[in-house]
Amino acid sequence: MSQEQAMLQAEARDRVGKGSSRELRRNGMMPAVIYGDKKAPVSIAVSRNEITRRIFNGGFMTTTFTIQVGKDKYLVLPKDYQLDPVRDFVMHVDFLRVSEKSVVTVSVPVHFVNDETCPGIKQGGVLNVVRHEVEFHCPANAIPDYITVDLADVQLGDSVHISAVDLPKNMTPTITDRDFTIATIAAPAGLKSDEGEAADEEGAEGEAEE
Repeated sequence: MSQEQAMLQAEARDRVGKGSSRELRRNGMMPAVIYGDKKAPVSIAVSRNEITRRIFNGGFMTTTFTIQVGKDKYLVLPKDYQLDPVRDFVMHVDFLRVSEKSVVTVSVPVHFVNDETCPGIKQGGVLNVVRHEVEFHCPANAIPDYITVDLADVQLGDSVHISAVDLPKNMTPTITDRDFTIATIAAPAGLKSDEGEAADEEGAEGEAEE
């Protein structure tokens, strides 16, 4: 679970602007900012290698960090990061200042389990993922790394809705006006075609008998 605290070391950044940012990147650092909680933004520099590793290892956007800047510590949640459009490396990160009581809005990945025993898949069905992530309101100190969808009893043609997912306490979807679909077990194209042809044949036989 992401409430396990992660630490980041940072340096205060007095200079801002493109020139300063380029100099930081040449030195293996990256510009970032801490904002929110009705306090003044704090401009910082963090290790580019450290941030890149954490982003591409997964779970970065659902992890709360304690950032140490000199003698000061900030409890934060990543809210956005910018990638270079050509070279695909991380250029900038925005951190939201939070507290133990903060409720935040985050997108949480969906993991599927028991697909090997799913009746619908065993019958030739295909898992059609409608939502790879779901947006939730939840406590900043209790953000799950993912939500789990159990496919053990899902039949061919069934849909899995958010109401079927066992969610952690105090975690609510931002979509509240409907029981939205996360995934379906769809019949493969060949099976659909065969069923359609069979139905047509049955219809033709019925017409001939009449």
